[in-house]
Amino acid sequence: MASSEPRHRAGRIQSRCPNHGVEGVPVEEIRLAELLAALSLLTDLGMGREQEVAIQSCLVATELARRMGLPDDAISETYYTALLQHIGCTAYAHETALLFGDDVALNAAGEKTNFDRPSEIFSVMIPAIAGEGGLLARARVGVVMLTRGPKFGRAASAANCETAAMMARRLGLGNDVEQSLYQVFEYWNGKGGPRKLKGESIARCARIANVGVTAALFDRLGGPELALDAVRRRSGRSLDPDAAETFLRDGDHFLRELAEIDRGQMVLETEPKPHRLIPDEELDGVAAAFGDLADLKSPFLHGHSAGVAVLTEAAGKELGLPATELTMLRRAALLHDIGRVAISSSIWSKAGPLTTEEAEQVRLHPYHTERVLLRSAALSPLAQIAGAHHERLDGSGYHRGTKGAALSTHAKVLAAGDTYFAMTHDRPHRAALSAKRAAEEIGSMVSRRQLDAHAVNAVLKAAGHSPRARSMNPGGLSDREVEVIGLMAQGLSTRVLARRLSITPKTADHHVQHIYTKIGISTRAAAAMFAMQHGLVGPEDQGDLHVRARE
Repeated sequence: MASSEPRHRAGRIQSRCPNHGVEGVPVEEIRLAELLAALSLLTDLGMGREQEVAIQSCLVATELARRMGLPDDAISETYYTALLQHIGCTAYAHETALLFGDDVALNAAGEKTNFDRPSEIFSVMIPAIAGEGGLLARARVGVVMLTRGPKFGRAASAANCETAAMMARRLGLGNDVEQSLYQVFEYWNGKGGPRKLKGESIARCARIANVGVTAALFDRLGGPELALDAVRRRSGRSLDPDAAETFLRDGDHFLRELAEIDRGQMVLETEPKPHRLIPDEELDGVAAAFGDLADLKSPFLHGHSAGVAVLTEAAGKELGLPATELTMLRRAALLHDIGRVAISSSIWSKAGPLTTEEAEQVRLHPYHTERVLLRSAALSPLAQIAGAHHERLDGSGYHRGTKGAALSTHAKVLAAGDTYFAMTHDRPHRAALSAKRAAEEIGSMVSRRQLDAHAVNAVLKAAGHSPRARSMNPGGLSDREVEVIGLMAQGLSTRVLARRLSITPKTADHHVQHIYTKIGISTRAAAAMFAMQHGLVGPEDQGDLHVRARE
């Protein structure tokens, strides 16, 4: 099954391609495959499997389509169908969590189960869902499977397929890809869903994609031999026998080749030509589609990403950000919560307190967001902004615990917008706060040095609140001056203070003199007293004292 296509070459694939408009002015276009290859990692997260299984599925399926002699347009359709095969993985996540407790665990177990062999439901699927719960947990899952499993399976496959088809439509992938994604859960023997299609009545691209994902998944679980065995066992049952036979001829060799290359790079080189390109302005539509996909994880989250994007962009305008920076802020807001896909919906919809383990999972969702966005050249400029939406100025946020000086204006505005929007909408553990109460709460977070005053003011004004004072900091100090006086209170010299803030000693002295003028003092001791009185230095800063001693 060795491909005749060029093999992997070192170096970064450019995602932006110059195109010349009617007046000869270069217009940037983005390769859609470059975006979707990165965002396909969300399906791996949502399915509870290793990263790049979707990419590997795409590579296998595309090679199969070529070996089977499909025309170029069908190869292209197979490529996108396989890459996005599980793009509907969040569609039934809430309902799955209500019934089984962990939608991600169920997705992972379901992929590994051969439903043509009922014994595997008990030997593979039920133990995986029950986890370490023991015999009682297995018994409970077994009863649910036997009594409600068939109805649940039909509803889940319908929801997943409809959502996948809608995503294909929103991404402009065409009717054939839309149809194929709607049929990816159909079985060759007619026992799949949602329409019980059989044999060649199933879209050819969907049939080939199913062989690709089976091969890729079991290769990751146990290597090429397990992959070949899984495809062989399913051939003529869930899988198209012709596509399966094509893979079985030398799939072992191809899988071993894939293990030695950069699959993320190879998936771009494998994309059939002509490459699908979108103008830069259509990136918003892609971001909005994936933001909505993440928000399907819980009814409490529906519309959250889009709402935060509208609010933060308006706040950015209040701050006078230029158009290019507003675009970055808006797109980062649309994508900021895509990492939620990795976390079970049972956690996002939990009404009671989170356990320590659950809280740790929640703290990782910005990390997942950031890592996915960094995989795309076109999306990577948004990664640090989106990944910092739960960071706080005092370092108490997550996932890095970054402090104010290291946070960009975009990140501060997104954090404020995300917080305010969440406060004003129902959550499983509380009802929505009134606009007035939310403004008070977010204002108190400014007082506690968690959120930036200017960002909060802009968000509140964008949300329709009356303009507030420019600074909520004591003495009219700017945010930078608050940082400076906190360091002064630790006894740092102007030279060391400058080095800590990555500014020149002259600029540091300028800040010090401004502080003296604003709060009516002339000594560092008085500055330290003012800082302590107003909570501008506290336990979070004590670790710096040891650094000061060394400096």
